[in-house]
Amino acid sequence: MNFDKLLLAGAAVAAMATGAIADEFDLVEDGKLTVAFTGDMPGSGWQDGRLIGYDGEIMQAIAGELRLDIAPALMEWSGTIASVQAGRVDVMLGTMGWTRQRTEIMTLSEPIHYFKNGIMQSVDNDWNSLADLEGKRVGTITGFSFVPELRAIDGVELNLYDTSDAAVRDLLAGRIDAVIGDPPVVGFAISQNPDWGMKFTAFVDDDPDFPLLTGLGQTVFGFNQADDDLRRAVDEVILAMWASCDMEKIGARYGLVGDAWFKANGENFRAGVDRDADYRLPECAD
Repeated sequence: MNFDKLLLAGAAVAAMATGAIADEFDLVEDGKLTVAFTGDMPGSGWQDGRLIGYDGEIMQAIAGELRLDIAPALMEWSGTIASVQAGRVDVMLGTMGWTRQRTEIMTLSEPIHYFKNGIMQSVDNDWNSLADLEGKRVGTITGFSFVPELRAIDGVELNLYDTSDAAVRDLLAGRIDAVIGDPPVVGFAISQNPDWGMKFTAFVDDDPDFPLLTGLGQTVFGFNQADDDLRRAVDEVILAMWASCDMEKIGARYGLVGDAWFKANGENFRAGVDRDADYRLPECAD
């Protein structure tokens, strides 16, 4: 067989593999991965027919490995999880943190990065603890996992918003004192707008009564519980990207630089919950 025939044979095998992989999953639309996302950078966005942002680039790479096109479904955060549960989308992303409660309504991927929650505040303040929020007007986003914990802080006047933009606008206008949002989103927004005079400070607390606010956060993707085969296939790609350190390389393009994002320095809440008891969190293979 000559070289041209070898190329044709290889292309035929690739085409057969593409069909086989795509047919493995029960997708909303054949051959496409329908993705719910919020458009909050640096997590996700849509540009030139591709997902962008940290979460977005990873999902775009995953779709490529699974030989699937992306069908974008832009929506507010409050609608993403419900869309997954109802089967209107195949997967949701948007710097979503892992929680035990979410494992009961979705199947969740391997982490794509780690984080510590904290306070977006004026550079004139120096708040870094839960106690610093007592008696303050605090904004956060409807549906965020740590809302019940924020409500439990003494004297907090909690204001809920549909979007990060709306919360930040009220902070800049002085209608609230602080915002507790997605650390990557908050950090990116501050870096792009130094004239705001704002900063982000991670909580120094390690309080077992407030595990979602002060513990090790894991950003994950969410899938319908009836489509765990898709989640497992996605996890294989995610673990390969950790092994090749692609997570750090992509993160560097969006301001996620340093061990805090890529080292599992904290309690592993998932072992024995939605993973085996001996489960270990992935890290970049140095």
